[in-house]
Amino acid sequence: MPRPPTTFATARLFARPPRAEDAPAVFAAYASDPEVTRYLSWPAYTRVEPLAAFLRECESHREKGNGHLAWLLSLKGTDTPIGSIGLTLEGNGRAMFGYVLAKKFWGHGFTAEALTWLVDWVLTRPDIYRAWAFCDAENPASARVMEKAGLSREGVLRRWHVAPNLGPEPRDCLVYAKVK
Repeated sequence: MPRPPTTFATARLFARPPRAEDAPAVFAAYASDPEVTRYLSWPAYTRVEPLAAFLRECESHREKGNGHLAWLLSLKGTDTPIGSIGLTLEGNGRAMFGYVLAKKFWGHGFTAEALTWLVDWVLTRPDIYRAWAFCDAENPASARVMEKAGLSREGVLRRWHVAPNLGPEPRDCLVYAKVK
């Protein structure tokens, strides 16, 4: 499979790989916000350095072309991160997506715009037949993002995902996919 693009642009967004030096801006924009991270698999960051370490891991994955590939999202014409979107090429023709957006940008369709672009790109690859994502069953806004990006709800994954901000128990998730 061809490597995913290093950068991409949509009508309103520019996406680029994260760098460790982005950590303070990412921390300020969304990664330290407990409301933004409420349903995610990671708690809100309380310090910049662990976030910088994660961003260094993202850089390493991109260099190797494996694992989780991430892009920081910014409004076109700026370089200030407002969120991120990621792609994991799982093998066996599957690609999984995840995303997060700063609270002040919620409700404007930005995440669906970025997700639509990546899903469309991935499904043009001959070796990918399934683009999918999931969200907490109590997160209807994220479910709507997936629907707006053309993914269809397939069902509920019972006790699938731990959201550490909500407790240690696995939670039910809604799974969405677009297949070819």
